[in-house]
Amino acid sequence: MPDLLNQAQPPLEFISPKFNPLVLQVIQLGLPSWLHWKAAISQIEADNVDILVDLYRQFQEGKIRFLIAFRHPQATDPLCLGYLFSQLVPRVARQQGVSLQRPIHAHFIYDRGIPLWAGAYVGWIASNLGATPIQRGKADWTGLRSARDLFANGRFPMAAAPEGVTNGLSEIVNPLEPGIAQFGFWCAEDLHKAGRDEQVLILPIGIQYSYVESPWSAIANLLSELEADSGLPVVETRHGASLQESLYPRLLRLAERLLSLMEQFYTRFYHQKLPVVETRNFASLQTEDVNEIIGARLQVLLDVVLQVAEQYFYLQPKGNFNDRCRRVEQAGWNYIFREDFKDIKALSLLERALGDRIAEEANLRMWHMRLVESLVAVTGSYVREKPTAERFAETTLLISDVVTRIKGGNPFQRPLLGKQRAKIIVGEPISVSERYPVYKASRHGARQAVADLTKDLQQAMESLVVKGG
Repeated sequence: MPDLLNQAQPPLEFISPKFNPLVLQVIQLGLPSWLHWKAAISQIEADNVDILVDLYRQFQEGKIRFLIAFRHPQATDPLCLGYLFSQLVPRVARQQGVSLQRPIHAHFIYDRGIPLWAGAYVGWIASNLGATPIQRGKADWTGLRSARDLFANGRFPMAAAPEGVTNGLSEIVNPLEPGIAQFGFWCAEDLHKAGRDEQVLILPIGIQYSYVESPWSAIANLLSELEADSGLPVVETRHGASLQESLYPRLLRLAERLLSLMEQFYTRFYHQKLPVVETRNFASLQTEDVNEIIGARLQVLLDVVLQVAEQYFYLQPKGNFNDRCRRVEQAGWNYIFREDFKDIKALSLLERALGDRIAEEANLRMWHMRLVESLVAVTGSYVREKPTAERFAETTLLISDVVTRIKGGNPFQRPLLGKQRAKIIVGEPISVSERYPVYKASRHGARQAVADLTKDLQQAMESLVVKGG
């Protein structure tokens, strides 16, 4: 996080979506080169693009409104979707003889916090691309109204990641947030009140990444760096047939070392109670038992780490780890971007200095939450179940993210292990309009309809995951 977050500031301003066709045109022209050279994605392919072509046709004919709910394993997902919209959809439309009005685009919903760590220019680009921000973890009525209006009246369909954050894993879908389903019903409600007969749909889209060539040597080299950072003896990388087989014991050893260091850290300096784990007998255990122990220890540790942040902000540990992370994040923003600092020039130097101390402490407490975010989807068996290069790489990179955060570096500047290909799978649209009568019948019906739609969307997105061999 930039040093700016160590200073108390006025409340975050809403970044209004101001779609600029020229900015979109420039972005779309440069996108293939950016993906190839900067993101190391050499190929993007998609299945069932004809479904998306037909939805855009109906949208442009005024028959439907729809939201694209996409998987979010890594930060390049919106860029891959941009390639889908600008390159693949027009290509398939031409092949099918379908005439679509250009540009093919979507109004993205994004986290208002992204420009804080990625740079203010990202907020400018997002605004000019017609995207709209929302502050997670609180009732951001301005952001909600903007997204709701765009869903019903925007020039383009909507696009959002219902997982809320990246989880770093192509083959595991995080629990979905219910906000996407709620947006769907709000759109249906707004259309009904306006006497409009468009149907409202949510379209699940899967995104997965694989390596063009298995990067076993790059994984081994990254493990060597992490071993050195963690104080472990660095295992010499031996290339050849035995390289792949040697990596899993190293990954387990590194995971156990990182867990032990963090358990000691939170026990000694934050006075948290953690079960005492006897590690010297690990070598005598079966690999499956070690996996189970590491997975269980990780879950206990993540709970303790979040409590360190929650206790400072007087938050109760309610919900899953994602829910708790969002509440901690919003509590931190409230301490940094303060309502009572709207007229910051009217404050005395002492008041501003005290505010900075609070902001600095809040930012430090949010650091604990960021550790949990990096590991929230990690299990003790992800690699063991299918030891593909992709699963090895994803898990090693997540450990690298944590080590980088602990060292004070920027985890968003990840090492590139090799050229990747992205696979996009367009699912079947889910009708919101068919469920609207149940939603509007009663408050209980509304809650149940949102929960059922979220559950069905979760299952649909999980069905789009292609398990690695």
